[in-house]
Amino acid sequence: MSATDRPDPAPASAPAPASAPAPASAPASGPGRPDPAPAADDRDGIPLLRAEGLVKTHHGEGGPVHAVRGVDLTVRHGEFVAVTGPSGAGKSTLLHLLGGLQRPDSGTITLDGESTASYSEARWAVERRRRIGIVFQFFNLVSNLTVADNVELPALLAGATPKQARAEREKLLAELGLDGKARSMPGELSGGEQQRVALARALVNHPRLLLADEPAGSLDSKGTREVMRLLARFHQHGQTIVLVTHDARLASAADRVISFFDGRITDDARLGATPAADGRARARTSGTARRVVELKD
Repeated sequence: MSATDRPDPAPASAPAPASAPAPASAPASGPGRPDPAPAADDRDGIPLLRAEGLVKTHHGEGGPVHAVRGVDLTVRHGEFVAVTGPSGAGKSTLLHLLGGLQRPDSGTITLDGESTASYSEARWAVERRRRIGIVFQFFNLVSNLTVADNVELPALLAGATPKQARAEREKLLAELGLDGKARSMPGELSGGEQQRVALARALVNHPRLLLADEPAGSLDSKGTREVMRLLARFHQHGQTIVLVTHDARLASAADRVISFFDGRITDDARLGATPAADGRARARTSGTARRVVELKD
């Protein structure tokens, strides 16, 4: 999630963009908080995110690399979608397109039914403070700020008062088991603790969509289990998540698994209960889904 909204950073080196605070009176989703009421968009059947015909080619010394090739993707409110595939398949590029960190060469992205085609860099920055939270593999915490300041900064940038930002930070750190680390510096934390801080930072503004790019990619098995548990926990309380991972353990926490290879979606399997257009869960298990589960085992 995001520390600041400076010009869009390289994924592994700069603080990630932030997402915006809910009004003080609105109930926030998350463990220990009231579940959010279904949005009007859910009842109307409008997906939270829709991408159509996305294409992105990177140009370098070795020639063009076709990272994303004509991808169509729909994510509904309350879904937990895992995008899996080998390194170099284009998964992270797809996630960066969905979060406005990169621009597609062609294709369209809509958020809550609104086209992003005319969005400027500044407008995308606003969206990452209001509707989209992002977590990166290498945390992207601001090294010279305390844990408390890293988490509070996105809320302050989005217009929260210092008192509101502090209250949200205290809730999240408590939920994530970090309430004793508020005054620590990032370098004093383990990798798992740093990723939990990054998760708190991404969620401090109650984004409708959480994008997670290999959030356990630099963690050991214990840290991976913790990230998986936390993502599943927030999802259970209504958080919509799109996760990019090559780790089958993380993907198994999702209720929908997309296989991504050579810039294309090669399979899209729903596991267990999936959200209907009215926000209620309905069971759907396909033969494809069963095959994905067997592969994960």
